[in-house]
Amino acid sequence: MNRSLHLVPRRQSQRPPVNLQGMCVNAIALHQRGQLADAERIYRQILELDPHHADSLHLLGVLAHQVGRDDVAVELIRKAIASDRRPAAFHSNLGTAYQALGKLEEAATSYERALILNPELAEAQMNLGAVREAQGKHEQAEMRFRRALILRPDLAEAHVNLGNILQAQGKLEEAAASHERAMALKPGFAEAFFNHANTLQAQGKLEEAVVSYQRALALKPGMAEGHGNLGNALLAQNKLDEAETSYSQALRIKPDYAEAWYNRGNLRQAQAEQEKLGKLDEAVACYQRAIELKPQLAEAHYNLGNTLHTLDRLDESAASFERALAVRPEYAEAHYNLGCVFEDLGRLDEALARMARALEIKPDYPQARFGQALAQLRSGDFATGWRNYESRWQSPDHDTPWRAYPQPLWRGEKLDTGRLLVWGEQGIGDEIQFAGLIPDALRSSNRITLDCDARLKPLFARSFPEIEVVSGCGPAEAQKAEIAAHLPAGSLPGLFRTTETAFAATATPYLKADPIERERFRGDYFDGRKLIGLAWHTRNKNTGRKRTVDLTDFAPLFMLSGIRWISLQYGDFDGLAEQAAAANAPLLIDRSVDQLTNIDRFAAQVAAMDQVITIDNSTAHLAAALGLPVWLLLPFAADWRWLEKRSNSPWYSTLRIFRQPKIGDWETVVESVRSALGESFS
Repeated sequence: MNRSLHLVPRRQSQRPPVNLQGMCVNAIALHQRGQLADAERIYRQILELDPHHADSLHLLGVLAHQVGRDDVAVELIRKAIASDRRPAAFHSNLGTAYQALGKLEEAATSYERALILNPELAEAQMNLGAVREAQGKHEQAEMRFRRALILRPDLAEAHVNLGNILQAQGKLEEAAASHERAMALKPGFAEAFFNHANTLQAQGKLEEAVVSYQRALALKPGMAEGHGNLGNALLAQNKLDEAETSYSQALRIKPDYAEAWYNRGNLRQAQAEQEKLGKLDEAVACYQRAIELKPQLAEAHYNLGNTLHTLDRLDESAASFERALAVRPEYAEAHYNLGCVFEDLGRLDEALARMARALEIKPDYPQARFGQALAQLRSGDFATGWRNYESRWQSPDHDTPWRAYPQPLWRGEKLDTGRLLVWGEQGIGDEIQFAGLIPDALRSSNRITLDCDARLKPLFARSFPEIEVVSGCGPAEAQKAEIAAHLPAGSLPGLFRTTETAFAATATPYLKADPIERERFRGDYFDGRKLIGLAWHTRNKNTGRKRTVDLTDFAPLFMLSGIRWISLQYGDFDGLAEQAAAANAPLLIDRSVDQLTNIDRFAAQVAAMDQVITIDNSTAHLAAALGLPVWLLLPFAADWRWLEKRSNSPWYSTLRIFRQPKIGDWETVVESVRSALGESFS
C-alpha cells in the first residue's frame, strides 16, 4: 500500500519569534530537498530554544519516520500534538508512523481524528483505506479510497490502492482500469505498473503482465517483488529458463525473500515434470528455505508435502501437510493431500477422514470428491464409492473429456426405442476392465453400440457378437445411429456392482482372442517348457515409478527350470533387448508383436501363454479378461481397483495378487512368486 506524508509548514495561531520562524522555514526547505541531516540539526536547535515548538516536534517526527525510526516518530509527533491538537496533519502523520509499526488500530484512530479536523484531507482518507484493507475490511477500504479520489482525482497512489482492493474483490476489469489511470497520471510510478501486472496475471493475460512487470522494473530495477512476480508470469507460460533468471535476480536483491524461494521451488517442480527428476531434491531445499524465512507460509509447507510425496518420503510428506494445517486449519487442499499420503501409507480410515474434512471445508472440490470415491472403492464401499465416482468428470485427475451427447444418460432401463451407446473412457486397461459389464447391459434387452478405442475394436467385436462395436461415435454419428441413451463405460459398475456379491456376474473369460493366431504363437513358442509371459514396466507419469519392477529383480525367477519366458512388455524392441541382456534375462522378445498398435494380435500372443506374471498395467487386464492365470505384482499402496489386503480380485476370477509388504519391497514379492512357481511345478 502507498502512504502519503504531510511535509508542509502550518500557519501559526500566534506569531513566534522571528528567528524561530525563519529557522523553521529554512529547515523545511532543507527537508524538502532531502538534506535530512541539516534539517534535523535546525529542528533540534529550535527545540533547544523552545522545547514545545509544535512544528519542529512534528517535522522531526516526520523525518524520523522517513529514516525508519517509527517508534521515535510516534514519540515526537505525540509531543507535537500535546503542544497543539488542532493541525490535522499532525494526527495524519502520527497515523502513518503507527501504520509503519503495524499498530493498525492506533493508526486508524489517528487518521479518523485527522479527518474530523479536516474531512478534505485526501491523504488521510487514502491511508485510512490502506489500514482497513490490511485489516481485511475491504468495503470500508474501498469507500475511503473513493473519497480520497473525489477530493483529489489526480492522487495516483489512491488509484493504485483502489485497484488493489477491486482485484481482491475479483473485479479485475475495474482493477485494471484503476491501475491504468494511476499510470496515466504518474508515468514514472513503478508500483502502478507492478500492481497493474498483478491484475493482468490474475486475468490470465500473461504476456501483457510480463510487459507491465518489465516496465515496472525498468523504472525501479531494485524491486525484488517485481522480479519475483515476473518469474511467476514466465513460469505460468512454461518459460522456465526466463523464470529462473527472474527468481535469481529477486533473490540477489533480497536473499531473505521467502516467496521467491517458494516460487523457485515451484519452478523446480515444473522442471522435474520435464523429466529432470533431480530437480525434486532442489525443490525440497527451496521450500525448506522459504519455511525457514517465513514459517507461517502455509503454501510452502503444502508444496513441500507434495514434493516429498512424489519422492515417496511419505512420513515427511505427512508431517509437512500437518504443519500447513497448523498454520491454516481450513486448508482444504492440505487435508485432501494428507489423505492421499495416508492412503499410500495404508492408513485408509485416516485417509477417508481427511478427505471428508476437505469436503466439509470445500464442498465443491471435485478432486477431493473423486479421490474420496477411489478410497471408498479401495475399502470395498462400492455403493457409496460408485456414486461419488461420478465426480470424476469435474476432477483434473481424470483425463478423459466428457462427451456432450444430446441424448439422456442411461439408468439401466429397457429403452422404448433406439439403441444404447456405451462409450469407452480412460485407458486401454480401463476399457477392458469395464467391458466385463457388457453382459449385464445386454441383459437389459437393449440393442447396444459400444464405442471403444480403435485398437480394441477387432477384439471387442469378436468377444461381443451381440452388439455393434464402433470407434469415434460423436454426437452427429450418434444421432444417425438412432442412439436413444448413452453411458460412459466407467458408470456401468454403479448400476451393476454395488455389492461384493454382485461381482459374481463378471464371468471370465469374456474376451476371445483370434484362435488361429493364438495357435500360431503357441506353435512358435512351445518347446516343452511352460510358457510364462512377463511384463515389468509402465511409463505412466504419475504412478509408473512405484508400479515398475526393475528387470534385474526377477533374477530368482529366471533361475527356475522348465519355464520359457516370453516378453509381454511394450516398448522399443532394441531397448527391451538391451534391458534383457543387462539383466541376463532369458526373455524371448517377439518383434512381430507391437502391443501398442495391434492389440488384437497382442491378445493372441497373450492367449498363447500358460500363465502371465505382470505388474499393474493393461497387460494384467487383458490377460485376466482372456481367462489366463495371472499373477499380479502390486506396490504397497496399489490402485483402487485391487482393493485392500486381498490376494484375489472380484473383477477377474483367474487373477492372483502378490503385494509388497512394505513400500518399495519388490524382493519379498519376487521371492513369494518364486516359491509359488516352485509349488506349481512340484
